[in-house]
Order: sequence, then structure tokens, then C-alpha cells
Amino acid sequence: MHCQLLVPGFGWPHGDASELCDTLAPDALETLIARGRRTSAPVLDPERWLFERFGVPRQRDWPAAPFSLFAEGGSPGNSAWICADPVHLRFERNRLMLLDSTLFTIARDEAEALAVGINSHFGDSIIVHPLQPQRWYARLPDCPDMETTPISSVRGGAIEAALPHGPDAMRWQACTNELQMLLHDHPVNLAREARGELPVNSVWLWGAGRLPAPDRPPVRAFQYVAASDPLARGLAQASGAQAQELAANALDWLAQAGHAGIGLIVLDSLAAPSRYGRADAWREALSKLELDWFAPLLAALGQGTIGMLTLHLLALEHTLQVEVTRSDLRRFWRRRQPLAGWLA
Repeated sequence: MHCQLLVPGFGWPHGDASELCDTLAPDALETLIARGRRTSAPVLDPERWLFERFGVPRQRDWPAAPFSLFAEGGSPGNSAWICADPVHLRFERNRLMLLDSTLFTIARDEAEALAVGINSHFGDSIIVHPLQPQRWYARLPDCPDMETTPISSVRGGAIEAALPHGPDAMRWQACTNELQMLLHDHPVNLAREARGELPVNSVWLWGAGRLPAPDRPPVRAFQYVAASDPLARGLAQASGAQAQELAANALDWLAQAGHAGIGLIVLDSLAAPSRYGRADAWREALSKLELDWFAPLLAALGQGTIGMLTLHLLALEHTLQVEVTRSDLRRFWRRRQPLAGWLA
């Protein structure tokens, strides 16, 4: 098997990473990077990386919504869809900052009540389906003529530069402003504030599009895909690949997928801590990835259980790609370097 790992959040855009890595001992990851063939790749957000790998062309926007909806058991059909993820917006230093649901929880009954309020207000112009409490989708009469920014690229940052742009952007921004006023006084949010919880005072609209025609499915770039991210699973399912939720660890994944073909594993637990600058959470996530994935895959590579391991390490300012085969592990003269040096 050729096992590929997509690892967003492999970076620390908050200053010197040396202190961040002081208490870490990712021996397996450092060994893989040192022994493998390293190349720099274009800086891409994980959503675009996935679309390009599966050969899905951009519509007016990258069509994340219909593929993600498909993975979560929805029926996109021929309709136009857009992701309408629940968020909290707040002012910090005269900038409007976005916090997504990786920082707060939403109960299912809260999500459904908020969706009912939105749908009652907007009618057929936007119909929200909260398939998951933290991930909502909206069916639209048609695809808007605008480009959006994935929520993964906005979380923890100011929204101004990430707002939609294109001929329909002003209309949809007005719709968003109207929606924010609606949510401000919603009973769900009043109750959340009374409990000291962040109110869901907006939604982030992104990834509008339709599923491609049946005669133009995504390229089957992988035989097996494991991810908690529904976009990766949706693209895999539409391409005819085997798609599954992320396994607990590499050994479970190998038992499920077998030892043939090309497999993709999306490990995105570093992404939110990296964006939000949560050092303790980032270190904890990296340590768990080392224990559950990097170390077992290094061992599997050494034993010949897998034939090649490719790491796609995505950060905001650089992308590091590393290809490692069993024979590469014998390059003992290529000594490990501290992880902090690869994060810069």
C-alpha cells in the first residue's frame, strides 16, 4: 500500500516555534522527515488540495457543500448548496473576529431551533439543514456568482479580507447581516448568554456549488480514504473509493483498509489549535498523532507492511511534502533535526 497523510495545521504562525516544541519528542515524525525525499509544494488550503487531487474543477466557487452533504447522508440531488456553518463573531481591536464550533458546543435541539427561525424568516431563498449541530448546509434557488473562503482558513482571524467577492457578494453580505440581526435576539442565544456560553450570532457561508453530472465523477485518486472531514469522505464516495470515518489509530486503519492500493488519511487535529494559537492543544494533538499514527506507520514501513508513505504537511506559509520508502529508512546518515526547524 502507498499510504498518504494530509496534515493541515503543520505550522505555528504565532512566533518562534522553539518553545512550542520544547516538551515534544516526535521521534517518528522527525525520522520520516529526515530520511524521506522532501519537496516544497504550493501553499493550499486543505479543501483546495482535496479538490485538485480528486480532479474536481472549480465552479464559480469550490463546491464543498454538496460533497460534504453527500458524505453526511444528505441528498444533494441537482440543487445548489452552500455551507452555512454556525459561528460566533466578536470585535477585538476594531476587527470582527470569527470563532467556529471547535471552540464551543451546540446541542442538536439548539441547532434545529435556530434553523427553524432562519427558514421561517427567509422562506425559499435559503433553507438551512443542520445535518450536524456544528455543520449546517443551506439549499439555494441557484448558485451565487461569488467566491468564498473556507471556514478552516478564517477561524481565529478577522473576517474582512475573507468576505465573499464577486457580482453577488454584496447581496449575500446583506443577507448575512439580516441573518445576524435575526439571531441576535433568538431565544436560543439569549439562553446561551444567560448560561455564559457564546451565542451563535452568525453563519459562515462558503463552498457553494452542485454535484457534478453523473458522467463526470471525481477522479478516483485513492482506493481508501479515512477522515473526520466530510468533504474528503464525500469526494471519495463520489469517486467510487472506499470512505470511512477516521480510525482510532494506524493499526486499526491498516486492518480495515488492507495492504494494497493507495490510501489517504486526513489528520486535521492540528488545524484549529494552529489557527487559534492554542499552544497546549497543538502540543497535545501532535503528541497523539505521533503515538497513534506516525510511530505505527514508521514501523509498518520498516516491516514492509506498507510500501511507501507520503506526508503532505500543510501550513499557512509553506507546504512540506515528504516521500519515504523502506529503503529510505536505511539512510542513517540523514540525522533527525528538531521539529521546530520544519515548522518555520
